[in-house]
Amino acid sequence: MKLILAIVQDKDSNLLSSEFIENDIRATKLSTTGGFLKAGNTTFIIGIEDKRVYEVLDIIKKISHARQQFMTPPVNMDMGGDATMSYPIEVQVGGATVFVLPVDQFEQY
Repeated sequence: MKLILAIVQDKDSNLLSSEFIENDIRATKLSTTGGFLKAGNTTFIIGIEDKRVYEVLDIIKKISHARQQFMTPPVNMDMGGDATMSYPIEVQVGGATVFVLPVDQFEQY
């Protein structure tokens, strides 16, 4: 048994959730926030048999796409108290960050 933690962009979460349901994969869905862009993410917690891990990973890979997005960095204050002008920069967001962990014991009540 494995525990999969999949952190995906909110834009992908509904479609991914539907794919999990369609493929009889039970997942717990949590709303989370990313640290870099402070944007909404969704974290899926999935307990799955070893033989189905790659099936789950393939679904996540198929649904979760990386995108380019413009963001404006926070205003910087230098030692003289002058604010430097921030210009939008293009960053890659989305995709998925996935952790696969071994499970020693699983109980369901």
